[in-house]
Amino acid sequence: MLDNDDMKPFISRPLGFKLMLLVCMSIVLGACSGDDGPTAITANADWEPSVRSFGGVEMVRVPPGCFTMGSDYGRRDETPPHRICFDEEFWIDRYEVSNAQYGDAGPFGGDQQPRTNLTWFDAVEYCERRNARLPTEAEWEYAARGPDNLVYPWGDEMDDTVLVFDKNSPGSVSAVGSRPEGASWVGAYDMSGNAWEWVSSIYEAYPYRPGDGREDMADDRGRRVYRSGIHSYIDYGVSTSIRFWLRPNKRDWFIGFRCARSG
Repeated sequence: MLDNDDMKPFISRPLGFKLMLLVCMSIVLGACSGDDGPTAITANADWEPSVRSFGGVEMVRVPPGCFTMGSDYGRRDETPPHRICFDEEFWIDRYEVSNAQYGDAGPFGGDQQPRTNLTWFDAVEYCERRNARLPTEAEWEYAARGPDNLVYPWGDEMDDTVLVFDKNSPGSVSAVGSRPEGASWVGAYDMSGNAWEWVSSIYEAYPYRPGDGREDMADDRGRRVYRSGIHSYIDYGVSTSIRFWLRPNKRDWFIGFRCARSG
C-alpha cells in the first residue's frame, strides 16, 4: 500500500499522464485476473456454430448465456416460463446417436438412423463410455432455442419442410441430420423431430431447479424426461419446450438420445 509521500510524484503529474497510467494498470489487472472465459451470448445471431470432434463424434459448442425455459403457449407442464442462465459453456452432440455410433441397430435399420428403443440406463451407459453424459433438460432446451427463446430451432413459425415428424414421415424416422435447414442456433440437428431424446432430468414441475433432486443420477425409479417432438396432432407438438416422461427402465421405438459434456 502506498502512503501519502509515495503518492506525491503521481499527484504532481499532468492529468493526461495519470489517465494513461490508470488505463495501463486496468489492462494489467485484467490480464492478471485470468478472466478469459467465453463471453455470454445475448442473441442467437451473435453466435457462430463451432464443431469439434471428441473420440470421432462431432459435438457443437454451446456458449454461456440466458434463455427462457418453458412456455405459456404449450402444455401445462411447460409452465411457468422462467429464466435460466449458464455461466459456463458445454458441448452437445451435433447429431442424435446413430446405429453405427452405438454399435448395433435398433428398430430402424441403417447405419445413420438414430439408435432408438433404448432405456434411459442404456443411454447413460453409452454416454459414459464416451466420457460424456446425457444433457440436462435445461441444457437441451437452451441448445435448441437459444437466448432468442425460439419456439422451434429454426424460428417462431412452423415449417413442415425442415424436420422429420409424423406428418411427413409417419411411423418412421430418417437418417440423422437429414434436415440441415432445421438446425438450431448452435448447429445441432434434429432438435425438433426425428427421434425423441432422453435427457438426464427427472420429470418434475417447473421452474427447473437443478439442486432439487431432479438431476440425481442415482435415482433409478424417477420418471425421466425425453424431449424433441414428432407429433403434429398436438399443439406445438414439435416445439423446443415440449416435454414428456417415461420410466427409466422402459423403452420406445421412437426415443433415442444425444450426449453432452461440460466445457
